Amino acid sequence: MSDTRYEKLEMLGADSPAAASPDDARLECVENPCDADYLIRFTCPEFTSLCPVTGQPDFAHIVIDYVPEKWIVESKSLKLFLSAFRNHGAFHEACTTMIAQRLVKDVSPKWLRVGGYWYPRGGIPIDVFFQTGQPPENVWLPDQGVAPYRGRG
Repeated sequence: MSDTRYEKLEMLGADSPAAASPDDARLECVENPCDADYLIRFTCPEFTSLCPVTGQPDFAHIVIDYVPEKWIVESKSLKLFLSAFRNHGAFHEACTTMIAQRLVKDVSPKWLRVGGYWYPRGGIPIDVFFQTGQPPENVWLPDQGVAPYRGRG
């Protein structure tokens, strides 16, 4: 890589196995390449974690929207972070807020919202939302695009 801004990235372009747990996963960041406010969206339609009581798999459609400040999250590291939940036992609320709080801690965005649209278990879907206050003015915030549960798909 000739651009020194990317020299500290260790996962991108390398063999990077998934972490054993979300706590062990590393989020890598690079400098925000833009000086204007704009929205970045990541969509993870096949998020998986485990019920902490039964050990049964839970599935969700996770949508992450954020307005960066100084840093943007490198997408491969985010993908590995999210995949580390696959064997992690936690309730829907804990998983969704853990994703949001970790991004706030490691990326320090101007604004962030995470929508966790969980598929039903026991006949009840649970949707969990996290937001860090009001978004900056003049930033287009599209709907997260996930319909209320009606056999989502």
